[in-house]
Amino acid sequence: MNTEPDFLNHDRPDVPNLVVSDGVSPFHLARKPVRGRLVRLGPLADALLTRHGHPDPVTRLLGEALALTAGLAAALKFRGSFSLQAKGDGPLPLLLADATDGGELRGHVRVDAAKLGMYGRNPSHRALLGKGFLAFTCDQGPEMERYQGIVALEGGDLTEMAQGYFATSEQLRTHLQLACARTPAGWRAAALILERVAGEGGIGEELDAAAQDDAWDTAVVLAKSLTEAELLDDALPPALLLHRLFALEGLALDRPRALAYGCRCSRSRLAGVLEGFPVEDLDHMAKEGQITMTCEFCNVDFRFDRAGVRGRA
Repeated sequence: MNTEPDFLNHDRPDVPNLVVSDGVSPFHLARKPVRGRLVRLGPLADALLTRHGHPDPVTRLLGEALALTAGLAAALKFRGSFSLQAKGDGPLPLLLADATDGGELRGHVRVDAAKLGMYGRNPSHRALLGKGFLAFTCDQGPEMERYQGIVALEGGDLTEMAQGYFATSEQLRTHLQLACARTPAGWRAAALILERVAGEGGIGEELDAAAQDDAWDTAVVLAKSLTEAELLDDALPPALLLHRLFALEGLALDRPRALAYGCRCSRSRLAGVLEGFPVEDLDHMAKEGQITMTCEFCNVDFRFDRAGVRGRA
């Protein structure tokens, strides 16, 4: 048993120490205005998604959100965290996935069980989230300006919602394919992201506008031939999958990026949160002399002796 004071105890809870070395495979098509990332969470998906006993439709949505977040974060140069957040009036009032610059992933979804039961066995993403907004946030700490883009939740699934964001907020032509399913090996989640880049600056600069349009359209058609089974297949290496799709289009693979189980909770962090509560609130939280705090991401309970938490007067 660790006897350090809570505010000094930085021990992580007993959660998987799992790294997928080729979780994100960046690529581009030589001399064409197309770049992309293939995201394969592999066993990391099962480790993240099985921390909570959510119904399958909820788990699938969270898995897709994690894969999408990992793929978008990998395209950015930042120090801190990048997050996807959806808030709505549906059975899932909050969906959150975030990734650090080091590839550490975590996710959380808040479920209104009573409302969820009204939507049948396989509700759509739109039904789960309802009306609300989708936000992408890059947070680099208190000394850097935080970037956030927000759009209304529109579309039938997360793919359409995210593509709507890029079309309206970033004005970036993007093709997304997201997948998450329970397989014989456990939960798996993946994403294929294509982005059209400007022809100027050395990528496709010798192509006229019509040829650039054609190159983009061809890449999208090829991407759409990818099945969900292929996207989630552990036995199909990322490089081989991309080769099957784009070998004739000048596929160039960049260095893969690792993804890891990334809950950042600790007793010291939660002890600091508790110390910010008024004494009266702490007394109300305590049950039989103990306060229990549950990490929403990894679903681990932390117990604190009420006598050891001072709080605000």
